[in-house]
Amino acid sequence: MTVAAVVLADSISAALTNADGLPRVRRIADAAWSGGALPIVVVTPDDDGQVLTALAGAPVTLVEPGPAEGRTAARLQLGVDTAVELVAATRAVLVWPTAMCWVGPETVTSLIEAHGARPDALLEPTYGGVAGWPKLLPLAQADMLAALARLLDDPAATLRSAAIEIAALVIELGDPGVTIDGNTARSDLPPYDGPQQPVHDHAHEWGSSVDDLAREPSLSSPSGRD
Repeated sequence: MTVAAVVLADSISAALTNADGLPRVRRIADAAWSGGALPIVVVTPDDDGQVLTALAGAPVTLVEPGPAEGRTAARLQLGVDTAVELVAATRAVLVWPTAMCWVGPETVTSLIEAHGARPDALLEPTYGGVAGWPKLLPLAQADMLAALARLLDDPAATLRSAAIEIAALVIELGDPGVTIDGNTARSDLPPYDGPQQPVHDHAHEWGSSVDDLAREPSLSSPSGRD
């Protein structure tokens, strides 16, 4: 079972905005990798190579959308297609906007493990009963891509709104980063209120600092796509 992470940034500045000492896109990539997502695909413009530099040494594939992929739905589809091209065994993707840069690796792990138990369900993490990101989309439910793109374009919408009638499995993970974006300082986040260990008996890098992970050697460097 392989679950990819598709990280979406609307602009270079959105990707590179500082998140407690790291560019948002790098902090997300490190959290996704530590939590068990593979492959990790970042979809963002990068005209001058600054995003590529920020991701140097991370096991990430950077994809620059073309003129025909300017809309959120097209960029999301590009990220999903790239993930499947990289790892044919990919069965689901974490749809992850760069604004949500405080999500912890524990949340990634919990979503992946929940997918193992409910492989056909769209998984929606919550904090205090409020739905957030990243959402885990099984590729068997690829018809939901357009709906998720609408959510990204309209944060006030919900999966249960009149316009987007999709049933999701809601999972309370106690991670404030799923609902509070990078406009709030990490030091101002409410306390993490989730499990201190994974639900299943499996070894993860839980407890590792994302800042420390950024300094460790990684498996590969980011690559571009023509």
